[in-house]
Amino acid sequence: MFALRDDDLERSILGCGDGTASFNAEVTAQGGKVLSVDPIYQFSADDIQQRIRRVYPGMLSQFARQADQYVWRHFRDPGHLGSVRMSAMNRFLEDYPSGLQAGRYVEASLPELPCFDGEYDLALCSHLLFLYSDHIDLQAHVEAVLELCRVAREVRIYPLVSVDGRVSQHLPAVVRELGERGYDVGMERVDYQFQKGANDMLWVRSTAAPEENTDD
Repeated sequence: MFALRDDDLERSILGCGDGTASFNAEVTAQGGKVLSVDPIYQFSADDIQQRIRRVYPGMLSQFARQADQYVWRHFRDPGHLGSVRMSAMNRFLEDYPSGLQAGRYVEASLPELPCFDGEYDLALCSHLLFLYSDHIDLQAHVEAVLELCRVAREVRIYPLVSVDGRVSQHLPAVVRELGERGYDVGMERVDYQFQKGANDMLWVRSTAAPEENTDD
């Protein structure tokens, strides 16, 4: 969904709203550097596992009821989707205690991230901004994206549609605001698509030249 290449995985990465995804665990195992931030990281592994067990059956039922809203290309059916997601969540749970101790999982949320300016090469945000446009207003979207731009040299956001499958009403204004602030902004078609209409990601890059390394 983020069109990541091998060289992207060698960069320092911030994952915003990562939840129970296995991305941090998998990239770390390959020697990469990832910080994941999410409010859910205030809870223990046991608490998160219990929550997964509670919501998992309902999640499968919802996908089955709304199957016509999705593209069944990467997943055969709701059962296959559930199996893949449960595998990813189990991988996360295996990694979570050690990752929490190492500081790779941090309780935080937009629009305030506990990171230095330009600390990360790449910030990724999936299934949060734009998707919930009915609950997150335009100003909150602008503040969130600007915060991501503050801490990372490049930002990628996916998807750009709301839960109804329509392009978010906030997208044009967010793109315009970023352009007026001097950022390079664009959209890229990605190979991943599950929700119908969700086949583009937004990328934002700083136009500022990198500082030269001057050692005393």
